[in-house]
Amino acid sequence: MTEDSRSWADAGLSAEVREALVSGMPASRLWSVLLGVLEARAKGRTAASLNEQWRKDRFVQPCYVDQRSLHEVEGHLLAAASAFDAVELSPLAPLGVCSSVALASQNKIVSTARGTEVVSDPTNVLALECAKRLKENSDLTVRLATSHRCVRAQVFPNQNGFAAHFRIFCLASAGHERENREFLSSALAEHINTHLSALERLAQHGYLTQDPKVRLLATERNSQLAAHVASSVNANIQHQALEHNYYDGIRFMIDLRTPEGAEVPLSDGGAFNWLHKLGSNGKLTLVASGMGSQLIAYLWRPR
Repeated sequence: MTEDSRSWADAGLSAEVREALVSGMPASRLWSVLLGVLEARAKGRTAASLNEQWRKDRFVQPCYVDQRSLHEVEGHLLAAASAFDAVELSPLAPLGVCSSVALASQNKIVSTARGTEVVSDPTNVLALECAKRLKENSDLTVRLATSHRCVRAQVFPNQNGFAAHFRIFCLASAGHERENREFLSSALAEHINTHLSALERLAQHGYLTQDPKVRLLATERNSQLAAHVASSVNANIQHQALEHNYYDGIRFMIDLRTPEGAEVPLSDGGAFNWLHKLGSNGKLTLVASGMGSQLIAYLWRPR
């Protein structure tokens, strides 16, 4: 959303008032002002308005997938990622955790009035935890896994399987780079193999997750790295050129065909430069990836 498209919201506010809200007031004072406004708004809510929002607001409606199915899928995914520390994240993260280190727009994220935001991408939050652990012990190799319900504010396609909030399974690996970029290569291969092992485990328990297709996308500069990663992956790899600058030179995707025949990108991951910003250290390497666990529970569930 651009500044022009938000002009209706600023109508009646002087430039001085808006400037005070954006940067003039100390953050703690601004949060207090906003909390007071929201408290007054909440007192004015009626039962009818609550019921109407519950029926119509895509952000508050319950998930369309049975909770037992979600927990079953998550159990298999966490079991496949036994080499990673399992972390239960807070529903909230620091304001700007995505937009300040990545390319995400804050308008696609649900921000709160307390200087936080609802988690929209666990990989950014895991990067914060990786930076914290590496600051405490720079010799660590950090491996983290989580399953989290995310909320995103952008408009999703009106299709089965898409919603404003959804569960996603994420991995993050971080540490100091080694000779010949060995850390990055091994971490990427480990992520891909973990995702494939998870799909295989699900298939053994009745889920229709057979025959995934792995794509490895790299810039020309990283073509040799991609070949090295592919040699350590237990699957056939389709190589493609990387044109998306969200990733730091290399990316992988795992596609899976639904029982109805549609091909869906289920897993996505790659290298990121976020630790260079969070840890102020250009030698730190981060690999992060995510899998649509809610989609598995819905599209590939045992029939």
